Amino acid sequence: MIGLFNECFPPIMDGVSLTVSNLAQRFWQHGEEVAVVTPEVPGLDKSRLPYKVYQYSSFPIPGRPPYRYGLPSLDFKFQKQFASEHFDIFHAHCPFSSGEYALKMARKAGVPVVATFHSKYRDDFMRAVPNKALADYLVGKVVRFYEHVDEVWVPQPSVGETLREYGFKGRFEVVDNGTEFAGRPYSEELKIAAKRELYVDADEPLLLFVGQHIWEKNVKLIIEALAKIKDMPYRAMFVGDGYAREEMTAMAVRLGLTGNDDYRKEKLTFLGSVRSREFMQTIYTAADLFLFPSVYDNAPLVVREAASMHTPSVVARGSNTAEIIQDEVNGFLADNDVNAFANRLRYILERPTLMAWTAIGASKTLVRSWDDIASEVLDRYKHIIDRKQNRLAI
Repeated sequence: MIGLFNECFPPIMDGVSLTVSNLAQRFWQHGEEVAVVTPEVPGLDKSRLPYKVYQYSSFPIPGRPPYRYGLPSLDFKFQKQFASEHFDIFHAHCPFSSGEYALKMARKAGVPVVATFHSKYRDDFMRAVPNKALADYLVGKVVRFYEHVDEVWVPQPSVGETLREYGFKGRFEVVDNGTEFAGRPYSEELKIAAKRELYVDADEPLLLFVGQHIWEKNVKLIIEALAKIKDMPYRAMFVGDGYAREEMTAMAVRLGLTGNDDYRKEKLTFLGSVRSREFMQTIYTAADLFLFPSVYDNAPLVVREAASMHTPSVVARGSNTAEIIQDEVNGFLADNDVNAFANRLRYILERPTLMAWTAIGASKTLVRSWDDIASEVLDRYKHIIDRKQNRLAI
């Protein structure tokens, strides 16, 4: 059996939770036994999933709803259930409670553990505890975790360089992320229908942001840049939730982007968290441009999801995300500055043919299906298990 460990899982919707749920689903479809190990979260209906999910006691993380911190070592019911299974390999997608438990149980069972480095944890630590010495200590703990697993994976080479900056000196392998929307039908007719469903005119460019509503995502830059191009015809939508949502909404009202009594006249709409993946596909299909200037993210899944529905991204030059973007070929680069970002948006919106050309490039170069990724990962698992068994046999 394959064990997938992460600190969150749907209905908490972020790139890592979607990565874990998509891998679990595809492993099951490939005929593999798989179990997800994650903290308890309200709203998860395990009976609707074809694979096993083991949850352990957790509590909300202050200031970061809906995220939770788990206590697997104190949950004896969970431990008993977990011990009843025979695992061949563990894959940790987070270095905290779930990853630490995976490493502990892997040593006990003599099975290999793979760990994927997904996030810029230093940024999270600095926000939670604005003390450099303490943040450095916590980053050191993260590095030690990755130093003790059998193999470290990153979704892009630049993400590995972030791990190097944290002090990691070991080897890492690059394993791409996929998108569940790969291969879905797309046409101009479908785009027009999707816009109609969102009450957006067919000839009105739709600009989209999807992600946590937190300042680390550079959302302030997006909102201020949108305000600088209010004279242009466009609609913008934000999908997601987070601690900064109320302040973001207030900023948009103050800048005249929202707060209008007539929904159709608003420049910016906050849709909140969207759990339906079918509706999320509709939103991506309707969008003409995906706005993602975050320098906080390592390898955002949302950029690939947007590309799968022919929506190119505008990203910050020099960010990890920019590594996969060729300017005006499969996306757009902009300096991490409000005026520069606004001017770049104006330039793109004035050139619909360029935007359409770049959309094709994004769909051809940034999209891999989770089926394809799962096949590659299963092959990698097999080799890791064989190496571990050979070492133990010596």
